[in-house]
Amino acid sequence: MSRNIKSNIRFLSIIFMLFFVFTACNSGVEDNSDKFKIGVFEIPAGKDFVKETIIRKDSIQISKYGQNIDTLSIEWKNNFFYTLKYINPKNDLQKDPMYIQINKIREDSYDFTVKIGFSKFSKKGTIYKVK
Repeated sequence: MSRNIKSNIRFLSIIFMLFFVFTACNSGVEDNSDKFKIGVFEIPAGKDFVKETIIRKDSIQISKYGQNIDTLSIEWKNNFFYTLKYINPKNDLQKDPMYIQINKIREDSYDFTVKIGFSKFSKKGTIYKVK
C-alpha cells in the first residue's frame, strides 16, 4: 500500500474510534439546558459573588444585586454558551461583553465560567433556577 493510503486508513480508524467512544459513552444525562433561557434565577452570595437575582425573558436579562439593577442583552450561541452585554454600561469594564460557558447541568442549576471581554479574567459559579 502506498504511504497516503495507509495515512488515510489510520486517520479514518481514529475518527471511527472517536465516534464510537462519544456515542457509546453517552452519560444518559438529558440536555435540559434550554430551560435556563427564561425564568427567575439566583446566584447565592459566596466567596466570589454577592447574592444576585436574575430575570430572563427573550433577549433581556435583568440583574438585581444589593441596591443595583442592571439590564443586559443576552445572546445564546447554543444551549451551553451565551453572551451578556450591559445595555447602559456605567464604567469601562461594563462596556466589554461577558462570555458565559455552561460547564455542568443539574435539574435546577448549572455551573458556569464567565470571562469578561478578551481579558484573562475568569470566574466560576453556580446559578439556580427559582421560577
